[in-house]
Amino acid sequence: MAMKEYRQQKFERPEGATEILLVRHGESRPATADHPFPLVDGHGDPELAAAGRAQAKKVAAHLKDLPIAAVYVTNLRRTVETAAPLCHHLGIEPKVESDLREVYLGEWEGGLLRIKAYQNDPLYLQMKKEQRWELIPGAESKEELQARVSRGINKIVSRHPGELVVALLHGGVIGHLIAQATGAEPFAFNGCDNGSISRIVVSDGVTLVRGFNDVTHLGGFSADGGVMT
Repeated sequence: MAMKEYRQQKFERPEGATEILLVRHGESRPATADHPFPLVDGHGDPELAAAGRAQAKKVAAHLKDLPIAAVYVTNLRRTVETAAPLCHHLGIEPKVESDLREVYLGEWEGGLLRIKAYQNDPLYLQMKKEQRWELIPGAESKEELQARVSRGINKIVSRHPGELVVALLHGGVIGHLIAQATGAEPFAFNGCDNGSISRIVVSDGVTLVRGFNDVTHLGGFSADGGVMT
């Protein structure tokens, strides 16, 4: 009599779970001291650079044949512009979820964070070391970020049980989501690449991380994804 075999099983999305592909927006235009980003509700709102528009097309080509139920963007145009080619392929309009907008940087909005980073500003270095956004004057705390990002994700999950959705988001928010799900240090997953795809599955209030910073569709492995926003 043959012995019963127990093979390793391939992961399958639990019944009723929501799978979310977290796509970081394409590269946005450079920041300069004399040409700061316009602000929307206090948040820097740069448009995509030419490289970012090319990344958006590659994301769309990679995802267009999947059974995507909805595409979500934030109220910041770099996510809307990144989503446009995919939504065109799918024949749908993106849904806006403002609670998933980028980390609020207080007095360093408008592109100033990038400048401070390249200057190795002491406060920037301290913020990275302590992994606390609120060290920036006026920036939101980890607790404030957690409250609104959780609210935004929960709204998507409640609308799409058992479905696959795409969310065009920001580097700080994607990093926060993955860090929270894995119990990692707050900034452990910051800096995913522009146009990268991460993957989470949310089931009964538990977030499973199925992938992070996939850039193979962009034609290579991880590159310098920039500092933030």
